[in-house]
Amino acid sequence: MTGAAPAAPVFFFGGALVDIADLVASKVLDVPDFPKPGIVFKDLMPLFADGQAFAAAIDAVIAEHGADSFDVVAGIEARGFVIAAAVAYATGKGVVPVRKAGKLPRATVSATYALEYGEATLEVHADAFIAGERVLVVDDVLATGGTAAATLGLVERAGGTVSGFSVLLELSFLEGRAKLAGRPVHALLTV
Repeated sequence: MTGAAPAAPVFFFGGALVDIADLVASKVLDVPDFPKPGIVFKDLMPLFADGQAFAAAIDAVIAEHGADSFDVVAGIEARGFVIAAAVAYATGKGVVPVRKAGKLPRATVSATYALEYGEATLEVHADAFIAGERVLVVDDVLATGGTAAATLGLVERAGGTVSGFSVLLELSFLEGRAKLAGRPVHALLTV
C-alpha cells in the first residue's frame, strides 16, 4: 500500500511484543536542571539497568542495520561504549572507542568541534580501522549533532567507512540531524 507508514518495530519484552519506541520511552527519566539550570537531562540508565529492555534495544539497533552491514562498532564516550559493546558482542564484531582527548595511549586522529560553551575534542586510535572497514557508530542520544558529526568525520579520517549511525534517543527539537545531512541516521525513539 503506497503512502502507508511502515509498521513500528516490535520486540519481545516480558513475554509480550512491544513497540521499541514505547519501550525506550518508558525507561527514560527526566532529570531537571542537570547539568545546569534550565536543562532537562534525559537519563537512559534505567534502560541499561533493565536486562530485557536493554536486550530489546540492542536487538532493534542490529535489526535496523543488519549484522552483515558493518565490520566493527564504534561507541562514543561514554554511554555509547555500553551500546557498542553489546551490539558488537551480539554480532561477533569488534569495538572501537571514540574517546575524549588524552584518554588513548597510542597515536590518534582527533576532531575538535564547537559546543555552546566552548570546544571539545574526540580521538580514535590512528590504526583503529582497516582501510574501507564498515563502521556502525552508536551513541545514547542525538542532541545538537556536534559530537555525532565530529565522530562520523573522525571515523572516515581514520580510514573507516560509516555504514550507519544509531542512537537510542533523538531530541528532534535540537535539530542535530541537520548537522548529519546525507548520513544514515537511526533513532529508536525520537521526541
